[in-house]
Amino acid sequence: QVQLVESGGGSVQAGESLRLSCVASGIRSRFSMNTMGWYRQAPGKQRELVADISSGGSINYADSVVGRFTISRDNTKNTAYLQMDSLKPEDTGVYYCNADFVGYVDGGVPAAFRSWGQGAQVTVSL
Repeated sequence: QVQLVESGGGSVQAGESLRLSCVASGIRSRFSMNTMGWYRQAPGKQRELVADISSGGSINYADSVVGRFTISRDNTKNTAYLQMDSLKPEDTGVYYCNADFVGYVDGGVPAAFRSWGQGAQVTVSL
């Protein structure tokens, strides 16, 4: 079973930086990892997309993080990163890594699935 392991969360003051990492393991040989992304859920709010990046390098950012956050990936390491600079208190929340997979099961039947990390707490104080 695919596992996504996140690291790099913590507590910082406004204006400081953090970098989150997400490592995928246990990928079946007949499946490949497509888009990887980061979502967050702030206290009292719905989960929202922060950024995602396709296998080809296309990137989307939430308007609130443009110019401050940078998403990247290393396909040779099955790893995605989220560099977070100039952090603000409103960035506080639980950050979840996700990855989409496409491939084939027995009989050559196309299949797809999504996997999620356990979440990493990010707390930004004044």
